[in-house]
Amino acid sequence: MRKTDSRPSTPNPQQPADQQVNALDPRQIPIWHEATSQVQQQQALALDRLSLSAVRQRFANPLPWQPEQRSELLPWQQPPRGAAVLLGLQPLQQSPDQLRVLLTQRTEHLKSHAGQIAFPGGKIDPDDADAVAAALREAEEEVGLPVEGVQVLGKLPSYMTGTGYRVTPVVGILSPDVSLQPNPNEVADVFTVPLPFLMDPRHHRKHQWQPAPDHRREWFSMPYQEADTGIERYIWGVTAGILRDFYRFLAA
Repeated sequence: MRKTDSRPSTPNPQQPADQQVNALDPRQIPIWHEATSQVQQQQALALDRLSLSAVRQRFANPLPWQPEQRSELLPWQQPPRGAAVLLGLQPLQQSPDQLRVLLTQRTEHLKSHAGQIAFPGGKIDPDDADAVAAALREAEEEVGLPVEGVQVLGKLPSYMTGTGYRVTPVVGILSPDVSLQPNPNEVADVFTVPLPFLMDPRHHRKHQWQPAPDHRREWFSMPYQEADTGIERYIWGVTAGILRDFYRFLAA
């Protein structure tokens, strides 16, 4: 069953740029076939490089790599605001070397990014010691993930969003048996996606959207259909972009 929403496919060009982005239905933006074809020719990561031990080893022994390059035009010059998200990897209880990525679906009544798929996370508050502390605090507030249930491995380079946030992805291993309690005011659903699916470029689609001469956006999408329920999880935007960077990090 594919979830649909009522957002218009073509935002009002008279709106501020950030409101245009929030009004956008990304499913209506065509795939950028030339760029997507180049991406999907890249190799999927072998399963032994996606195991718990391999991911730990990758953070313990850094190698040079480059995040995904984007060519965007953003129509505002405000200083970026700090934010952090938790890219949580949860081992299966019966197969600890098989990892799944923790994701949320935001509630429909939120003012920004309503109904979208996201990592747990949010703004870095003045009381947060650093981005790691912010990501862990937000994860506890949004999905009830206790801080002691996460082993932080490290961080990825910050991801600059089209709405003016500099997002620091914090990568951590979750306890296999951790119990989550989503905050119903912010989170409509919590689910996991197999890491091998997300680290396979055959599932990475690129899009480009230019609503004005001085405003051009680029993003990835990685739609995932759950085998048991048939529900489509439309992963796109910042979340997909961070996952794409994680692919490049692990592929180095």
